[in-house]
Amino acid sequence: MKLYISTFGGFDIKADNQSVLKRSSRTYKLYKLFEYFITFRNKKLLPETIIDNLWTDSESSDPKNVLRTQIFRLRQIIKTFYPQDLDESDYLSINFLNGYYCLETGENAILDLDEFENLVNQGDLECNKNGESAIAIYEKALNIYKGLYLSDNAYEVWLVPARNYYQRLYLKTLYKLIDLFNEKNDNEAIIELCEKSLLLEPYEENIHIALMESMVKIGKNKSAIDHYDYAINLLEKEMDIKPSTKFVKSLDKIQNNIIQKSDIDFSEISEKLDFGESTGAINCNIEHFKFLFNIQKNKSQRKNEYDYLSIITLTGMEEKNKYLDDSSRLTNDLIRLLMFSLRRGDIFTFWNDNQILIMLHNVKGDGTKQIEERIRTNFKKYTKISDKNLYIDFQPLLLENTLL
Repeated sequence: MKLYISTFGGFDIKADNQSVLKRSSRTYKLYKLFEYFITFRNKKLLPETIIDNLWTDSESSDPKNVLRTQIFRLRQIIKTFYPQDLDESDYLSINFLNGYYCLETGENAILDLDEFENLVNQGDLECNKNGESAIAIYEKALNIYKGLYLSDNAYEVWLVPARNYYQRLYLKTLYKLIDLFNEKNDNEAIIELCEKSLLLEPYEENIHIALMESMVKIGKNKSAIDHYDYAINLLEKEMDIKPSTKFVKSLDKIQNNIIQKSDIDFSEISEKLDFGESTGAINCNIEHFKFLFNIQKNKSQRKNEYDYLSIITLTGMEEKNKYLDDSSRLTNDLIRLLMFSLRRGDIFTFWNDNQILIMLHNVKGDGTKQIEERIRTNFKKYTKISDKNLYIDFQPLLLENTLL
């Protein structure tokens, strides 16, 4: 009989494909201690080190005695994992020698992290000899990795080095496998591999890039663009992560490939460029706003158009908006409000957490006054932001020393 110990994506121990862990509120601390021993298996551990890592907030006057009691209970639990007539040294045994504790693993205790690391090392040895053999070994290794090491223990500092190590090893192996598939020009395999990997590492830019590049190579240009839009939204809006230059430039590669492989068709190009009928103002990020701002400013100089830059400043947001669950909800509410408060063709962006920039085109007469009244009315009607916390300023686009 063998014990299979799973640590990637969570913690479990199975015998005959059945979990032998009996989880309860009483076993939580014991299993945390167990996970600690597994992380530092076959290493000598001082009692003081274990106590410092696991029970820094303990109020016990005799923490060493608490540790001894916990280890005794843990030994009793481990003994229930296999029949009594079997030798515990072939499985898991916690020993105390010369003032040190040590969890020793026997030949019948199979740890997924050891299997994973051994397979990666085997694949590395095969990589320069036999590409097909290396691919098979790397695939087997990656299938073992189910997620972050002991992910159910999210906030333990002692876990960070081991967790980072195995995550880096997973990504390193993944990219080696992608390179091997690239040598074979097997883009379908890369796509399948990347899609599977993104379930575990959704914010890893290089996986997204490899996926899109392979999509383009087999002519799935629309899928590549759709995935780019998805990934940008995931990184920027959900995680507030600014994509790298390499990632942003991947869109240029996709578009250049489309141009190179397609005949020029103005109707098709126009269709791809068209956002569809706009129902209100357009929201964009600050970089796009700067670009459009400078284009419109040059047009205004040439045609003497009546364009304005407006700044909305919100004050006292911390105290006045506690009804909002989070900042992303506030942002979404403001975007919707401004889209129907402004005119079609007006453009706005968030300058910072408390200020919004608006570019208004061809505003004549008392147009700025009408726009301000409409914004204030809608703010009062649809938000709990007080009028005294709302400041709106306008400045002609052609004035010197504007913000942008």
